[in-house]
Amino acid sequence: MLFDTHAHYYAEAFDPDRDAVLSALPAAGVGLVLCPGCDLDTSRQSIQLAEAYPHVYAAAGVHPEDALGLPVDWLDQVAEMTRHPKVKAIGEIGLDYYWKEVPRDLQKEVFRAQLQLAKVLDLPVIVHDREAHADCLAIVREFPGVRGVFHCYSGSAEDAKTLVKLGWHLSFTGTITFKNARKAPEVIAAVPLERIMVETDAPYMAPTPFRGKRCDSRYVYRMAETIAEIKGLTPAEVEQATTENGKALFAIP
Repeated sequence: MLFDTHAHYYAEAFDPDRDAVLSALPAAGVGLVLCPGCDLDTSRQSIQLAEAYPHVYAAAGVHPEDALGLPVDWLDQVAEMTRHPKVKAIGEIGLDYYWKEVPRDLQKEVFRAQLQLAKVLDLPVIVHDREAHADCLAIVREFPGVRGVFHCYSGSAEDAKTLVKLGWHLSFTGTITFKNARKAPEVIAAVPLERIMVETDAPYMAPTPFRGKRCDSRYVYRMAETIAEIKGLTPAEVEQATTENGKALFAIP
């Protein structure tokens, strides 16, 4: 059984066939999916999906690209959502320096607020780190004891080793299957299997040979296969380990 630890099934790309896709996943070998929110509305939508499908779980949080114009009580709203029994993390949170619309200082403020909330509530976090590796690493260091995963990890092998020492997990998407994924083998080789998880980030970043198509959780096996090739393991070994890693981090029975 595979665990897709990061998929956005509230996305408009799934409007035509969302129920068909989600209902078919267990028979396709995907036994668990975690759907993180990006803002208050999509966090609520993630919870609704988790209520509707036994194999779907949710996370609630505010993404750095959605940090502008938040209501005064936004953090209280996130905290309230985490009381739902199927909300297993705070996320997707972090820093994004690729897009320029949201000032970096505001991104950091919103990131820190949610890390502090995670510390108080003893919940894991799902971190989005795009072209902000140094600042993300510096900020998570400010919150010792907070645990979680750097999703769609794109940093260096050295930073990966540092994060592992700090107790973090790393998750990998279909980008590791691309021919130009030069860093991925070095990073995956440097990270112990017990700290690795797999994800699709659906509907984005479909792996080869599905690149260019809408991504969904059925394709997560390709990430397990690629990690197995790099580490000299069988896909079944990676599948079992990454699923157990995700279940343990997110406290899913």
